[in-house]
Amino acid sequence: MIVRSRAPLRLGLAGGGTDVSPYCDVFGGHVMNVTIDKHAFAIISDSPDGKCEFAAMDVGVSESYACHQEFASNGPLQLLKGVYSRICKEFLGGEHRPLRVQTFSDAPPGSGLGSSSTMVVALVQAFAEYFMLPLGEYEVAHLAYNIERKDLQLAGGKQDQYAATFGGFNFMEFYKDDRVIVNPLRVKDWVWSELEASLVLYFTGVSRASSDIIDQQSRNVVQGNQASIDAMHSLKQEAVQMKECVLRGDIQGLARTLQAGWEAKKNMATSISNPLIEEVERVAFANGAYAAKVSGAGGGGFMMFMCSPDKRVGLTRALAEQGGRLLDFHFTQQGATSWRIM
Repeated sequence: MIVRSRAPLRLGLAGGGTDVSPYCDVFGGHVMNVTIDKHAFAIISDSPDGKCEFAAMDVGVSESYACHQEFASNGPLQLLKGVYSRICKEFLGGEHRPLRVQTFSDAPPGSGLGSSSTMVVALVQAFAEYFMLPLGEYEVAHLAYNIERKDLQLAGGKQDQYAATFGGFNFMEFYKDDRVIVNPLRVKDWVWSELEASLVLYFTGVSRASSDIIDQQSRNVVQGNQASIDAMHSLKQEAVQMKECVLRGDIQGLARTLQAGWEAKKNMATSISNPLIEEVERVAFANGAYAAKVSGAGGGGFMMFMCSPDKRVGLTRALAEQGGRLLDFHFTQQGATSWRIM
């Protein structure tokens, strides 16, 4: 039997960073995001060699172990091994089953599109299908969060796991004790289409590790850095404003909120912006963009720009000359899904 799964990547529209502990535990966090038609994929099948096999096919890395052999959940395959280990421990009584686990993604790690967390969701979804585990959407997202943040000790927030699991436009609320509320939004068709036509997604060519930025954000909260905390308060409120703009179809208000969120986000940690990002942003604004934001923690990865659709061609041509690459995308309503090949 073969099981395949996929989970969508996301664009963080507003509130990103307020889903990171300890801020969300103390103050509560609000995030607005939307998933796009780029995915992380997982494949689980019986191992013909009776071993535990792991392969990240897009980066050309693979490892194989005897099923009785202990293996550390680290290195380039740590997500695959971490999910496998947690599933075996929690649902299979600790027994290591001989399986082949393979993954690939439409976006590189460090892209700012939630690619690592989305991959964990795709893996959890695939295992749930393979072993017929009774996991609903909240359970899949929460398990993926626990594996990544607690088992593997990878720094980050909570929004990516829930976005990848649920799909679509969502307003999310994060509170202490891992309490999460996902509010799916009913977005009018014309608003959906206008936003797709207005957004340009540009990859800077720099994949960054978000952990250093997130660690600095967390330290700022613990140490009572008021400027950083005030910036997070602003981001939280802008997520609420973004939700209202999306539901009302206020495109100009949405653009203002996006830009205000980016300006506030830069005050959360010193490494969120850099000269490369600032130069690309300058070129974009000189060629028709009227709002900008780095997707994810910052420091690199993908940048989002809003422009009038009639300025889109000129903007994309100018950005193409900056050395990165543009990504065509559409929003998607579907979250994580899995299927069997007998």
